[in-house]
Amino acid sequence: MKASHSATIGLIRGSRLRAAAAALAWSSAGTVLAIGLAVPAQAQVSSSLRGKVTAEGGVSQVTAVNVDTGFTRTSTPSADGSYQFASLPPGTYRLEVTTPSGVRRTDEFRLAVAQNAVFDFDLSTPQVASADGGDEIIITGGRIRSMQGGEVGTTISPRLIEQLPQNNRNFLAFADLAPGVQFITNGSDQSRLQGGAQNSNTVNIFIDGVGQKDYVLKNGITGQDSTQGNPFPQSAIAEYRVISSNYKAEFDQVSSVAITAVTKSGTNQFEGSGFVDFTNQDLRDPTPNEVLRPGATGKIRTKDLQFGGTLGGPIIKDMLHFFASYEGKRRITPRSVTFPSSLSSGLSLVPAALAANYGQFNEEFNENLYFGKLTFTPTDSDLFEVSGKYRDETGEQFNSGIAAFETRTLARVKEIRGLARWEHTAENWVNDFKVAYEDVTWNPRPATEANRNVYRIRIPNPANPAQNLDGNVLETGGGTNFQDKGQKGWQISNDFTYTGLEGHTFKAGVKAKWVTLNSLQLNGFNPVFRYFTPLGATTLNTTTPYQMSFQALAGGFTDAQLRSKNFQLGLYIQDDWDVTDRLTVNLGLRWDYEETPAFLNYVHSAAQVAAVQPANYPNLVGANYNINDYISTGSERKAFTGAFQPRFGFNYKIDEAGRFAIFGGFGRSYDRTQFDFIQQELAQGSAAGRTFNFIVPGDTVNVCTPSVTCIPYNPIYQTEAGRAALIAGLPAGAGRELRFIKNDLKTPYSDQYSIGLRGDFGLLNAEIGYSHVESRDGFVYLLGNRRPGGLFFPATGNPDAPFGFPPSPFGSIIIGDNGLETNADTGFIKLIKRYTKTSPWSIDATYTYTKANENRQFGEVFSLDYSSIDEYPFRPSAGVRSHRFVMAGTVDIPYGITLATKFQIASPVWLKRFATTPGVGVPGTKDIVAIEADGNGDKWGYRQLDLSATKEFKLGFINDNTRVWFRIDIINLMNDRNYNGFNSTTGRRDYNNYNIDGPPRTVKVSTGFNF
Repeated sequence: MKASHSATIGLIRGSRLRAAAAALAWSSAGTVLAIGLAVPAQAQVSSSLRGKVTAEGGVSQVTAVNVDTGFTRTSTPSADGSYQFASLPPGTYRLEVTTPSGVRRTDEFRLAVAQNAVFDFDLSTPQVASADGGDEIIITGGRIRSMQGGEVGTTISPRLIEQLPQNNRNFLAFADLAPGVQFITNGSDQSRLQGGAQNSNTVNIFIDGVGQKDYVLKNGITGQDSTQGNPFPQSAIAEYRVISSNYKAEFDQVSSVAITAVTKSGTNQFEGSGFVDFTNQDLRDPTPNEVLRPGATGKIRTKDLQFGGTLGGPIIKDMLHFFASYEGKRRITPRSVTFPSSLSSGLSLVPAALAANYGQFNEEFNENLYFGKLTFTPTDSDLFEVSGKYRDETGEQFNSGIAAFETRTLARVKEIRGLARWEHTAENWVNDFKVAYEDVTWNPRPATEANRNVYRIRIPNPANPAQNLDGNVLETGGGTNFQDKGQKGWQISNDFTYTGLEGHTFKAGVKAKWVTLNSLQLNGFNPVFRYFTPLGATTLNTTTPYQMSFQALAGGFTDAQLRSKNFQLGLYIQDDWDVTDRLTVNLGLRWDYEETPAFLNYVHSAAQVAAVQPANYPNLVGANYNINDYISTGSERKAFTGAFQPRFGFNYKIDEAGRFAIFGGFGRSYDRTQFDFIQQELAQGSAAGRTFNFIVPGDTVNVCTPSVTCIPYNPIYQTEAGRAALIAGLPAGAGRELRFIKNDLKTPYSDQYSIGLRGDFGLLNAEIGYSHVESRDGFVYLLGNRRPGGLFFPATGNPDAPFGFPPSPFGSIIIGDNGLETNADTGFIKLIKRYTKTSPWSIDATYTYTKANENRQFGEVFSLDYSSIDEYPFRPSAGVRSHRFVMAGTVDIPYGITLATKFQIASPVWLKRFATTPGVGVPGTKDIVAIEADGNGDKWGYRQLDLSATKEFKLGFINDNTRVWFRIDIINLMNDRNYNGFNSTTGRRDYNNYNIDGPPRTVKVSTGFNF
């Protein structure tokens, strides 16, 4: 039976579960609402407020009023004056307290996203001030406290988003103010988020309570794989909370960083804004490549233009509001094609026609982001919201290096998301019902359809004639990135909260999701020919390649597109329990389930199975794994059902006033296995990668043993027809790699522990803590080839992997399994001074020390150096710097000017290399050695200071808030050159490598208006 390349038929075994999930999601919403339950709009982003009011004669009612939208919620206090609002949209509020002597009001205060606030006050001795009209108002001041439980994280306020200097308007750029979180922009200006020692695919971002998880690609959230674009218009984000570890049970599909963001809504006033940001080559310093590299010609053209605007307001006052946002980005970025400096003495080998490919070039990128939202509150008990997002990106992907400009990739990202939700509120219940839709496409493709040529040379080492230098010096022709991947489908979820039992806040929820996962990967669409110029040659070999690799459809397949239905179900229950006046405990349990028919129903072809049986490949006899554990006939694989996730957190107030508190927690959190990993098994069965080595007369370096995949070169192979004829004349599967994934595949997870001490001093908050996060069961690809007798390493000599021992006529065996592991121990100190109009400055500062290790190079899935992932030693993580300090500050100064700064400094990166010792009569040994790189400065490995200054001018028309503003941002004020090329043996900087992390000093000018 041939494996299907388009697995669109659902699993019969899971149909009842999916039907039950849909019924549960719909019926729980209907039943809850039918009996008058209350609904929080979003479990992850809504705020809560509780406390106790003391008043002579008691209190009959407490009402929370959003001063911008007119949104109200009412709570009936208990006999002792305790009140509770289990779900309030983040925003600015006041309380109205009804007593026998009348209604008393508080001043205005702000509830942040996902804040669990506590406010106790005594009306017999209140702090009061006079309001307009002579009425007294109760001053909240710094008496509102936050109960964060065992969470480790921070909140990014609207002021930080609006004022902090930044280069790309990605709202996630400030997430690194949370302990253990990194926001990383690589040399291609592509950004990603990282938590601890885990890869970016383990993060999740919840916008208005809906996860943005990418189920196919690597960077955690949809649309963020290999792009200069932003995931969401920054002008539409009100604020967000970053949780490094120990989140509650309502968070799913995340094992490192969880971010919960809330979008802006319209208010009772018409409000709008517009902005333009601009910088170019005249407003920046040159990069080292532009001035220090041999042959450099100075700065080349660049441009970064960003623009957009917002508009919001009432359609019906206090009832129906709208909000809309648009942001555009137009970038031109410099890229360099350079001859490797380490091989510079070989430049004369390159003929003039090919040498013309070296030089300076530009990469272009365009993005458009749209967001719209309607908010409808027809009663004091109901809130409806409908929102949508559209993202459209086009441009080029072209990295500096040896690849010619013609090899660039054309990028395309399209993303559509929609959300509809209904909030209904009653006295003791809160319930949330949401329906969400998503349609995401990521489609890079070659700009040039032509054969790819890779030129490699070997030359004498000028510094030591007894040694030779060897390496690639140029790549020309077509690109090798041709993919079309994405996800499309619907989500239904329902959450409800019960507060009727004193001292407890119970939450329970269910989420069901039906999506179609798509994957087309034809990176060998343009065949690659590799040429070698031997020692002593006088000109580059451009006529006879030594290797050819390409992709071709396997027999019986007419389409390389892979599609699979995917079903997800999540259930949770949790309780926030006030055990005593000082101790609050959060207890939760979550369970998740996922099934992907393309993997579960996959059937390996008879030819694949026969190729690895003892009759054809006796080398697996005596191997340290059983290939039958990886062969699927369509019935061996079952969906993982063990994803039970207990979560516990506590907060204990040391003193009666609650200024000091001990917090901590434990939790297990399951992520998921990316479809991009498992689709490779399917792709090898349809669009097979082929590699052929050529017998080149006189080439004593690239030698192969004549076989069906080691053949004489024929120029006809440069044509598609010639390659097709070659395949047709060979045994089925010749040169084709074999992929097998373990049938009993588990879901990756992390266990998280935290303990710490918080101090609350009004506007000043301090925190010191420790967290331990260990991730387990990460997906890994291993080499399944073995030497005779089941050996991986040879019995003597160098400990080389057995790539030269594949099962004839196929290529290597690659097996997928669980086994990637990381450990991160983090100590941190955090200090926050909040901004107010009366104290107009703020500081957010976090120092983090992390000791992290991993059993594989950070970001690497393929582990082909040992026979088992268990043989890889744990070494310091290459993705985590030991010391990091991040600080952000803002201050209002006279003349309507606001200054803001962000400073970050970190220790050098960890480097790793293999250290091998040949064996004499016994197997050789192989180890991995880690070393911390030398610093770029006085022991620091990365440093960047950014500064911004904004000046506002009030205009006095349209409304009282109308103003225009001018702003200047200086990114990397000190022009620190954060070089990233270091020798993994010595740790010293490679002075032939001029690449840097981060930008050179750049001035960005901006202007805009608000009304």
